[in-house]
Amino acid sequence: MKFSTFQLFHRFEGQTVREVYDYQIEIAELCEELGFDGLWVAEHHFRDYGVVPNTFTLLANLAARTERIRLGTGIVVLPLHNPVHVAEEAAMVDLLSDGRLEMGVGRGYQSVEFESFGVDLGEARERFNEALDMIIALWTQDEVHFQGKYYGTGNAVSLTPRPVQRPHPPLHVAAVSPETVELYAARGLPILADPAAPFKKIAKAAETWHATARANGVDAEGVELVASRSVYVAPTVEQARADQARFESSFDRSRIFNRQSAPIDSRTGEVAKGFEYWQDRYLKGGEVGADFRWEQLEVIGDPDRVINQIKMIADFGFTNLMCDFGSTRPVPIEEMRKVLRFFAAEVMPAFR
Repeated sequence: MKFSTFQLFHRFEGQTVREVYDYQIEIAELCEELGFDGLWVAEHHFRDYGVVPNTFTLLANLAARTERIRLGTGIVVLPLHNPVHVAEEAAMVDLLSDGRLEMGVGRGYQSVEFESFGVDLGEARERFNEALDMIIALWTQDEVHFQGKYYGTGNAVSLTPRPVQRPHPPLHVAAVSPETVELYAARGLPILADPAAPFKKIAKAAETWHATARANGVDAEGVELVASRSVYVAPTVEQARADQARFESSFDRSRIFNRQSAPIDSRTGEVAKGFEYWQDRYLKGGEVGADFRWEQLEVIGDPDRVINQIKMIADFGFTNLMCDFGSTRPVPIEEMRKVLRFFAAEVMPAFR
């Protein structure tokens, strides 16, 4: 099992954007020091829920501050970008980092982002598929003349610079619905599993991915499926329980689970085309009980319990655990340093 971190760059009340950047960059540098395999940076727009509008700019900064850790986009919302720019910027970060880029991509879901960019959320899947095909072509072919429904090169173009990694940086597709899992498994593209789904659902997603890949003749040897989980380890189970309650009391769910976050078609007021599986997850407020989080959702407890949970996730078929150590909770930097150091010392060695 590899271990990576998820960094949302959420801005809490009273923080400046610069303070958010300084905090998260310090965490990234510490993760390299502690031996984490990678980190993933989220893209969001127009809200405090993530203040990194361009993950490549941020990862280029981190590439200069680190030497070993893998640098992941978690994720690039492809329908909001020109795919030529994405291919170029990703290649540049791969070059500057000496081939450390992990390319997480997805179609996005937040209605406020799509509406503000003037992009129809109902077109998200079509746009995503077309953009992905175009990016892969630009990375792998000497010359590309692409003309699709939404995107095109106009002239035949040759990408400059080109990625260091061959045939291209590892791709990971964010997958919430079973349809998405099957669609990209058939192409051999590994998934980033839904962080809000319980253990049984991500187990099913991994099973579906491997079965679909085999059925389509995909060689899955060495393919890295990523499981994203909220993670917390404390010296005792009792302390982990108490800390979980403390974290939850400081979590303002209305800042995340609201109409802006939901995949709503503004013309109809209903869930947008292609997002039916989501139903109204974000409009329900995202409320889950402490026992549900403890038993079915989060990797949490003392070191022994956490190690056993991670072994369970590995048995599902995942080989990289993307750890969210509190991206939506205002954890002081001193406490976050302790959390990361304790996890690195007490949990990670069991998988080395």
